[in-house]
Amino acid sequence: MKKSLFCLAMASLCCSANLLAQHTIEVTGKVKFLDKDQFKMTAFQRDGFNKKILSETVVDPTTKTYKLSITVDKPGKVELNCGMWQSVSIWVEDENLGIDFRGADTAKIKIKNPPYVYINGGKNNEIMNWINWTGYRNYQNMIAISQNTYRAKFSAEEDAIKQKLTMDLYDMNSADTEAYMLYLLEHYADRSSIMAVIASLNYDKHQAKIEEALDKIAPKYPALVADYRKAAKEAKEKRERMLPGRPLPQFEATLAGNNKKITPADFKGKVLVLDFWASWCGPCRMEIPHLKEYYNEFKGKDVEFLSVSIDAKDADWQKAMKEENMPWLQAHVPNAGKEVMELYQFSGIPFILVIDKDGNIYKKSVRGEEIRKAIQEVLDGKKAEAPQAKKSIGFSMMGASM
Repeated sequence: MKKSLFCLAMASLCCSANLLAQHTIEVTGKVKFLDKDQFKMTAFQRDGFNKKILSETVVDPTTKTYKLSITVDKPGKVELNCGMWQSVSIWVEDENLGIDFRGADTAKIKIKNPPYVYINGGKNNEIMNWINWTGYRNYQNMIAISQNTYRAKFSAEEDAIKQKLTMDLYDMNSADTEAYMLYLLEHYADRSSIMAVIASLNYDKHQAKIEEALDKIAPKYPALVADYRKAAKEAKEKRERMLPGRPLPQFEATLAGNNKKITPADFKGKVLVLDFWASWCGPCRMEIPHLKEYYNEFKGKDVEFLSVSIDAKDADWQKAMKEENMPWLQAHVPNAGKEVMELYQFSGIPFILVIDKDGNIYKKSVRGEEIRKAIQEVLDGKKAEAPQAKKSIGFSMMGASM
């Protein structure tokens, strides 16, 4: 009996030590087309909006081969980028991998549609191949849907029908991808890389199935499961923080012209239209004429506008401001807006919010006529709808790696 208990304790200790130890693998392969002498292969992980470089090497220009050693503190998903042309998600734990890339795009007209990349590995990266393939097919289907609906013949009066058809087909495509992920979750929860599948799913929507899979792998990978559950809880709190009716989180920005600091709280008592944009963002600049229209319409009616740039370079922001000539307050945040994007839980711009006079979120992610409608509703005394459970996107889609 004592011997059995001793063996059990030692096995548990070894398992824990294995999880705490660093994991190093080697990735080798060929790149068919190089467009420069210093053609780099880069391995990195994302943590929110931050990117941590784990390893990097230059492809041998003569043999067109590479060898990359990657070390992580715990088993997890890593992105392997090939010269900024293609990338593939891999699982780093105990499997050395062989991955060949096409490399540089040799077409005369370059379109952002990289080919699928296959991983030669073991059981964990079998899952990554399925995830990558499903994501690749999802993207190809989106392209096909866009092309076919764009070419379809609709009258001007039927444009709304055409747009709805496109969005319905996008939703069907997303549902198909989700179904593949749920299939993997059900049948492959016998290995650690199932965490990459879990990270792609909506926890609120699939909580029961996700927890069932977590329970299956928890005995062997308790640290991974504990980290996921903690991250899921934190992500839910962040999403709920930005629901309509909640107090707007505060941040500090620097005003153009005088370098004074400003926060959204400075506008309490007024309706605030808060616009996040950047000089390089075409849709942002297409939205500016609408903002100018509403600014003039609501001038003198307790409505203020604040545009906040997330440009990485101050010069780019200054140049765009002069070109756009926006008559309301302009401000800038540092570090390309990473902190405020994390705070407000957005990954795309323009991101426009309408804030009520009490400093609460009334509407977010509004565009065009939605902005005017939201402003008028707040002025009319309408309150934000009670917070409801919203669809959420998986951690991997938000850029976080397990």
